[in-house]
Amino acid sequence: MSSTRPFLKRKIDDVAALERQFVVYAATADDDLAERFATRNVRVTHRLLPDVGDEGFVIVRDRDGFRAAIGVTTLQELLTPPVRPLGESPDETTAFQRFLTLLDDTLFRSANRRQLLATSREIEDLAWRRASGRLHAGFQSLTGFRDQLSVYRQLANHSDLDVHVYGRPEWSPPDVDGLAVHAESNDEIGDVWFVAYDGDEDDDAKCALLAEQRESTAYDGFWTYDSATVDELFAYLERSYG
Repeated sequence: MSSTRPFLKRKIDDVAALERQFVVYAATADDDLAERFATRNVRVTHRLLPDVGDEGFVIVRDRDGFRAAIGVTTLQELLTPPVRPLGESPDETTAFQRFLTLLDDTLFRSANRRQLLATSREIEDLAWRRASGRLHAGFQSLTGFRDQLSVYRQLANHSDLDVHVYGRPEWSPPDVDGLAVHAESNDEIGDVWFVAYDGDEDDDAKCALLAEQRESTAYDGFWTYDSATVDELFAYLERSYG
């Protein structure tokens, strides 16, 4: 991949080189599951076992070995995640949050806007619950930000959160206390959807989503809980656009 691609796009290219393996244990092969996860840089294989229950289960492995196990039905349901209102996350870890942890730093392909909104909301909700630190979000166009203005007004007015949004200057948002708007016309900001939370210096709370638009409704990208990757992203954004 060309080194002339801007930083945010190169980070997605780097993750594309990694692969996870799903081993599906079920009475019958599920070709639909294989096709859907082929778009996430996941290699799916089947082990036909008649005595694993009605739904079967999936073992997830990466280059370090075993990662987790999850039911096939649960996995399929999580491909169409809910987009919750801000602040309505239950105290316990949700199935979708466990799913995100399971596939962190794994490339996804052809994600739709609903999937990205659901993942973004998990990051926004973490920032809301901790009520401090930095939250940076790129909407490609500030016109796209308009639909999320009420959410980000809540975030900006919530305790000590430092909130920044980015996008092409196709719409002028109203002034909101605590919200910094970065109107940028370049392709990096225009092509990449991102949401990143710095965890208020807590490495265990750092997380980010990066997704590059490939088609009108399809995105390639990844989410991550790796603190070094999140730190690198914040340093780049603040150096380049701060």
